[in-house]
Amino acid sequence: MTAATTTPLLSVQDLSVAFHQEGITVPAVDHVSFDIHAGETVALVGESGSGKSVSALSVLKLLPYPAASHPSGRILFDGQDLLSADAKALRRVRGNDITMIFQEPMTSLNPLHSIEKQIAEILMLHQGIRENEARPQVIDLMHQVGIREPEKRLEAFPHQLSGGQRQRVMIAMALANRPKLLIADEPTTALDVTVQAQILELLKSLKDKHGMAMLFITHDLGIVRKIADRVCVMTKGKIVETGPTAEIFANPQHDYTRHLLAAEPKGRAPALNENAPVVLSGTGVKVWFPIKKGFLRKTVDHVKAVDGIDLELRAGQTLGVVGESGSGKTTLGLALTRLIASEGRIGFVGKDINAFSFAEMKPLRNRMQVVFQDPYGSLSPRMSVAEIVAEGLAIHEPKLSASERDAKVVEALQEVGLNPETRFRYPHEFSGGQRQRIAIARAMVLKPRFVMLDEPTSALDMSVQAQVVDLLRDLQKKHDLAYLFISHDLKVVRALANEVMVMRNGRVVERGSSDQIFDNPQTDYTKALMAAAFGMETVAREAVNQ
Repeated sequence: MTAATTTPLLSVQDLSVAFHQEGITVPAVDHVSFDIHAGETVALVGESGSGKSVSALSVLKLLPYPAASHPSGRILFDGQDLLSADAKALRRVRGNDITMIFQEPMTSLNPLHSIEKQIAEILMLHQGIRENEARPQVIDLMHQVGIREPEKRLEAFPHQLSGGQRQRVMIAMALANRPKLLIADEPTTALDVTVQAQILELLKSLKDKHGMAMLFITHDLGIVRKIADRVCVMTKGKIVETGPTAEIFANPQHDYTRHLLAAEPKGRAPALNENAPVVLSGTGVKVWFPIKKGFLRKTVDHVKAVDGIDLELRAGQTLGVVGESGSGKTTLGLALTRLIASEGRIGFVGKDINAFSFAEMKPLRNRMQVVFQDPYGSLSPRMSVAEIVAEGLAIHEPKLSASERDAKVVEALQEVGLNPETRFRYPHEFSGGQRQRIAIARAMVLKPRFVMLDEPTSALDMSVQAQVVDLLRDLQKKHDLAYLFISHDLKVVRALANEVMVMRNGRVVERGSSDQIFDNPQTDYTKALMAAAFGMETVAREAVNQ
């Protein structure tokens, strides 16, 4: 019997969601319907604000009620309407028959409890087993999700694990009671490409092993192609297209689906001008963090975050620095911008700055700027956009009048594609892509020579990523900027970088032109990164483990 002729495990029928605040009602989901059958993976795909996560949270009634309401709809799970179910009935379903894993495990795990305690708590709550009986099952679950030597990890706290390990713990907690349906809300967005590939393969194998159904929420169509049986494309609270994954990719019908499929960053960086002046250089750059032990806190060893790196960055050049979390990418960037202490020589616009004091660095800061990964975290929520962008001008150009400063803010906002009329609003009133444009405007208003871009697109939707890459490329061409572009997203790096440096464990394992690194990688580690980024998960896993 085919899935189409069987009764769905989950049937979302004519679901609407609205939010009420200060007398205003805002619709978030508009008459959405979809089914999931046992053992099937259905992907809800769309950009931020499309309503996909709100739809998923509605399944378990996890929205902030009574601010949220359901003007219409039913959600049938095994024949029971969850929207009309009472709290007791929902508790029987949550964590037992339906479980959920979220995008950022660090905010989902309790920082004060050990990994063992958090997984055991699920078993104790739903299966009634005692704490001293839970350990064998906890170890078995950790084995299932691929955590090596789990016995040594039982007493670890979330901050002591990598991002991939934390997500594996979340999956172990979700699978503890053998659920019928797993809801995965952007579970790989914050992960490196190799770890992302491993988590996707893990979810697929566990789904097949346990016969689970899965609702997979993402904005990344590349992931959908690897994991989903069927796709529902959402925008503005509505499902605009649905069908088998292969069919959607081969013959998309709706304009929005075609827009998503075409949203990947495109183009290539121009060839490097070898005669352009050197803006930034580093020779033997080292950042070693001491490991101290004992009562007297003696240094017994070092974490070699950056271990003897040489580089040269010219005007108009983008040097892409790639590697997994913990490889030393961001530490290198912070050292080169003198935001952390380091050893070795650092040159900037012809000056050796490695021994410069804070006061000596201050006059150079306007020509050396940083754009961070999370624009919401790097922009003050208490300052208007005009105040945020003008903050650097007040420090570096204090003689400007208020009107002159405002004129420069207007110019910077126009340059990054934002309406200057919005400059008196606050960051929370803008989308993620708009906030990143504000962060770029804050850097560009000072007319820098060099900009460190630390994962500036990783938190953004695919189409917004493409827009930000185009913006950065245009600004570089206009101002002859030198970029240090730090990222684990190789598709974005390929679109922007002239040269690529691959880092692992604080060292450079391979470097060369963008074409050379992407088309003919030499080391196993670089091959693993390429395989993971471009769809060969098994090759990636094997190469990384070598």
